[in-house]
Amino acid sequence: MDESKKIAKESNSSFYYAFSLLEKPKREAMNIVYAFCRKTDDIIDEGNEPDDLKYEKLRRWRIELEKALHGNAEHPLLNKLVTIINQFNIPLEPFFELIAGVEMDLQHKRYWTFDELIQYCYRVASTVGLMCIEIFGYKHSSAKDYAVNLGLAMQLTNILRDVKKDSEKGRIYLPQHDLVQFNYTEEDLHNRNYNNNFVSLMKHEADRAEYYFNKADEALNIEDKRSMFPARAMQHIYNRLLKKIKAENYDVFNKKIKVGKFEKVSISLGVWAKYSLVHR
Repeated sequence: MDESKKIAKESNSSFYYAFSLLEKPKREAMNIVYAFCRKTDDIIDEGNEPDDLKYEKLRRWRIELEKALHGNAEHPLLNKLVTIINQFNIPLEPFFELIAGVEMDLQHKRYWTFDELIQYCYRVASTVGLMCIEIFGYKHSSAKDYAVNLGLAMQLTNILRDVKKDSEKGRIYLPQHDLVQFNYTEEDLHNRNYNNNFVSLMKHEADRAEYYFNKADEALNIEDKRSMFPARAMQHIYNRLLKKIKAENYDVFNKKIKVGKFEKVSISLGVWAKYSLVHR
């Protein structure tokens, strides 16, 4: 099996189910883009190497991407990626911004303000959307605003889901300013104190995620909805996740909140059918 397809399939991610219904050329392109994103993220998240070694690996990865743009990278995946970039005329900036975003996980274990957090979310999530929409195709430039806002909404939802897991790695993405505002301390977080202050804090962040989901909806032109069905599927999956977090009253400490494989498949098929069969 091709490496990029293997990475996408084994990830069991929402991305895989959302773009598996694309026609073959676009599906294969998405596999390659996803594999690049996954490989970039894994440099930081996998293994117990010291940060200076991870910095070096990320630096080499960036250099390899630059070399691939000139046709002489050592990594086959990056050479394939450049073929896709050229085929679909994808801007280069999101790829380097993604690397910069992943590097932020080495530079920052905390974010003081929401504005600082949003820059991180843009780099690690909105950039991926900006890559993908060029493969999906669109008629209106507002699709870029859709991709940016959807990426922000999805990453904020991820942060809510992963509060416990991230804190175990020493990372707190909930803005420090908000912890102070809701009188919830890092010690509370490490002790898994599930109280009214925590619920209020999480609701505050969930409202922000919902705001960006709504902004994404407002940005997407009706003429682009059909070609954007994979992104719409992702939107529905993550919206479902956010609703589940709310339904559990934000108790991410004691409950494993997720959207199951069957739900992801059902949502993806439903969105595909709505936009590909009904709206012809």
